[in-house]
Amino acid sequence: MTLWKSSDIEKAVNGKANMDFDVTGVEFDSREVASGDLFFALKGEESDGHLYLDKAFDNGASGAVSQQDCAHPHIRVADSTQALDDLARAARARVDAKIIGVTGSAGKTGTKEALFAALSRCSHGKAHRSVKSYNNHVGVPLSLSRMPADTKFGIFEMGMNHSGELSALTQLVRPDVAIITTIAPAHIGHFSGEEEIADAKAEIFEGLQEGGTAIIPRDNPHYERLRAAAEKHAANIVTFGLHADADVRAIDTVAAINGGTLITAEVGDVHLCYTVAEAGAHWVLNSLAIMAAVQAAGGDLAAAGLALAELPGMAGRGARHQIILDGGTALLIDESYNANPASMGVTIAALGAEAADRRIVLLGAMKELGEASDTYHAELAVPLRSAQVDLAILVGEEMKILAETIASDPDHATKAVHVADALEAEKLLKTQLCAGDALLVKGSNAMGLAAVVGSLTGADHKQAAG
Repeated sequence: MTLWKSSDIEKAVNGKANMDFDVTGVEFDSREVASGDLFFALKGEESDGHLYLDKAFDNGASGAVSQQDCAHPHIRVADSTQALDDLARAARARVDAKIIGVTGSAGKTGTKEALFAALSRCSHGKAHRSVKSYNNHVGVPLSLSRMPADTKFGIFEMGMNHSGELSALTQLVRPDVAIITTIAPAHIGHFSGEEEIADAKAEIFEGLQEGGTAIIPRDNPHYERLRAAAEKHAANIVTFGLHADADVRAIDTVAAINGGTLITAEVGDVHLCYTVAEAGAHWVLNSLAIMAAVQAAGGDLAAAGLALAELPGMAGRGARHQIILDGGTALLIDESYNANPASMGVTIAALGAEAADRRIVLLGAMKELGEASDTYHAELAVPLRSAQVDLAILVGEEMKILAETIASDPDHATKAVHVADALEAEKLLKTQLCAGDALLVKGSNAMGLAAVVGSLTGADHKQAAG
């Protein structure tokens, strides 16, 4: 189906088309272009999309937005990056949809994906969301520009690592509902403390539309700060969590099969019982934020409950694999996409709830933690002890302090091994992993632990259905 006609793009971006054309998608990476796409030739500090115009059309592009003329269907503009923002605004303006913005120090992508599953179910496929982690100054307008005109619900992830970034993104998204999942010391190296992180995340409320709803974590230490910021922009404030005063709260939780949780919750005046398939206490909280957003957006809570029960694990964010080994299988929990102190703590705790002969962690260094980096890494010894982890393979220079902390405590039962990089960790792990083990892989994306997961679940090992 046609997403944009060249005449509509031309008007939105204040450009000039050399001919008429229709497009079915939007892309800025020539390697990702599919048949029918509109290719944005963006000029960056390190690359220039204009060098790849021919490649984009070889891959099937139907048109391009370009700052220079070319021998293909295109729209000439003065600034292609500005044009992408302009098309995003046009996409937002043309829909009669409820738009939800999601940010937070952890849980953004999982919450966005679960919300999409819930709202797609009740709208019969008329929901749209940002894919992958397209949550920055390019990813957000790209995701908006891909939104079909008949969308009923749009869900957009917004990220930041400096003050002011969310302020700009939220003015593009203009959410009807804005969620902050949590505040934790992610990217704290760019801030003076968690209070500044809370203020930067609260910028999402600046774009709320008239009558909009802010959804904030009641249990978070920065709740009052977030609420004060929300009150300046939101017509409605909904809190979620375990706190007795939360508007959406879990009143009972029971472990479910395959690591999930059966939750009894109050969603305003409504009592719900539902299962969330993803493991861990953090997913209980995520699900409450999701239910709050579904209700605020006018979605179907029952459909949301069914969607949460059927959530597949996401690669790098909780996907579970059964690895076939001699004598049986080992469980691999893939959390390799990213890490900060808060997400490390909750995923290690979730590993502790797994029934296993041994619990093993492959942990990569956490980045952008500033002067407190050593402290945050060393403090992981506490959740490792609580989760009764048998073996910790620790990757990267920043993880050396954790290995030393564990080694200096004669009562700490975890065996810690520090290695330089992911390749060395993989070699060690393949000599250690046995049937009956439960393995958690988690670290900052820069540590490359996804490659270890790929090796264990791909060519070097058969993967069982899990």
